[in-house]
Amino acid sequence: MTIDRRCLLKYAGLLPLIGALPRLARAAGDGDTEKADYTLRIATGLLELAPGHIISTTLYNGQFPGPLLRFRQGQRVVLDIHNDTDTPELVHWHGQMIASDVDGAAEEGSPFVPAHGMRRIAFVPKPSGLRFYHTHVVAGADLNRGTYTGQVGPVYIEPNANPGAYDREIFLVMKEFQPTLSRGGDMAMDVLAGAPISTLRQLGKAADVEAPEKARGFEVGYELFAINGRMLGHAEPVRVRQGERVLFHVLNASATEIRSLALPGHVFRVVALDGNPVPTPTDVPVLWLGTAERISAIVDMNHPGVWVMGDTADDDRRHGMGIVVEYAGQKGKPQWSQPKPFRWDYQRFGSTHAVPAAADETIEMKIVKHNAAVDGFNQWTLNGVAFSMASGKPMVTLHQGRRYRLKFRNASDDIHPLHLHRHSFELTRIAGKATAGVIKDVVMLGGFQELEFDFVADNPGLTLFHCHQQLHMDFGFMALFDYAQG
Repeated sequence: MTIDRRCLLKYAGLLPLIGALPRLARAAGDGDTEKADYTLRIATGLLELAPGHIISTTLYNGQFPGPLLRFRQGQRVVLDIHNDTDTPELVHWHGQMIASDVDGAAEEGSPFVPAHGMRRIAFVPKPSGLRFYHTHVVAGADLNRGTYTGQVGPVYIEPNANPGAYDREIFLVMKEFQPTLSRGGDMAMDVLAGAPISTLRQLGKAADVEAPEKARGFEVGYELFAINGRMLGHAEPVRVRQGERVLFHVLNASATEIRSLALPGHVFRVVALDGNPVPTPTDVPVLWLGTAERISAIVDMNHPGVWVMGDTADDDRRHGMGIVVEYAGQKGKPQWSQPKPFRWDYQRFGSTHAVPAAADETIEMKIVKHNAAVDGFNQWTLNGVAFSMASGKPMVTLHQGRRYRLKFRNASDDIHPLHLHRHSFELTRIAGKATAGVIKDVVMLGGFQELEFDFVADNPGLTLFHCHQQLHMDFGFMALFDYAQG
C-alpha cells in the first residue's frame, strides 16, 4: 500500500469508502439515523498469494490485508462490523486506549459479533500513530481460527500535528500462511540484546523434568510467506526515485513468528515503535519485530538498483517473505545480500538522559513453560497459574492514577511478545540495563531474561495482558487486570 502525502487531502473524502462491502450501515436502534464511517465484513474468501498458490482463509472485506483505516486523533468514529461466518467473532483495536466493551476481547467483556450478524461500535481514536485491528478469538488447536487466518488490517491515526519529514509512506504487512502443527524445536536466542540468566535456566530445566518423557509440545510452522498478501516476486514492486525519503510502516501480523526485514545497501532510521515517536531516532541495518509489533522507519533512497527487501531468514524469504524495491530507470533481477548479524536492542531508541518516574507498586511475574502438558500442547503459567477462560478471575487489582511496574522473569527459552491492552507502557529495564522514554504496547522478552515496564492506570475497566504468540495465549499465558471500585 502506497500513500503519496501530496495526494492525501485530495482523496481524504474517499477514505471511508475503502473496502466497503456494503458501505452504508444499519441503524443501531430505533430512531438512530447515524451512518457508519467504516464498514468491515468478516467472511471466508480466496487469497492469491502467487500463481498456483491460492488459499482459502477468513478475511476483512474480501482482501488481505484488510482496508487501511485512517482515523483522526480525537475525532469519534463509528464502525459497522458484519460477520458472514458460522462462528462468533471479535475485532480487537490493538494499541488504542478505548473502553473495554469496544476493545474486542471477550475476557474484558467485549460482546462478540454474532455469526451471520452485525455489531456497531463507536470510539474516539487515540493515541496517534500506527495501530491495527485483528481477530481476538481463541484458536487452540484449530489453525483455521484466530490470527492464523487473514483477519488483520492496519490503522493509522493521524496526529494533530504532522512534521511531514518524508516524501511518501508505504505500509507493509508481514504474514505467514498455511500453518501446520509439529513437535517444537528450540527458538533462536540471538535476536535480542542481553544474555540468558542462569537462575532462570535452572527454573526452566526443573519444569522440563516434569514433562511426560521429556516430550516437546506442539509448535506451528508455515508453508507460505507474504508481504501485503503477495509472495516475493509476485507483487508490483515498490517503485522509488533516487533522493526520496520513504517512510515505511511495518507490521508483523504473524500469529506466532518473530520477523526481520532488511534492504541491501540501505539503512532504516527508526522514528516510531508501535506508533509512538521514539526519543532517539536511530539508524539500524535490520528491523526486528515480535508478533504484533510495528515499526515506522524512514529510508533515504540513495542506492539505485533493483533490490529484494526481505526477511533475513533465507528459507522464509525464498518462500515469499519479501518485496521488490525498484528505482526509477533501473531494471534487472532483484538483488539480495545478507546483512551482518544484528541484535535488536530497544535501549538504542530511548532517552539518553531521562529516567522513568518512580513506580507506586511493583508486580513480579514469573513465566514457566510446561512441555506438552495439555493434550500435547505446552502450557504456560504466570506465577504458577495458567489463565482460565472459565473463571476469568483477575490476577491484579489496579487503582486509578497509580504507576505500576511490571517485572517479568522468563524461565523459558522462548521469546515472548508481551502485550497490554488499552494502555501504553514505558520500558524501564531491558536485559539488566535501565532505560526510559520508549513507549510501546508490545515488547519482546528474551529467553531466560528479565524485563520491566511501567504503565499508569488511566483507563478504567477490565484490562487483558498476554503473550501475543497465539499458541502461548491460548494455553495459559494471559492475565486479567481490574480496577478497584470507588
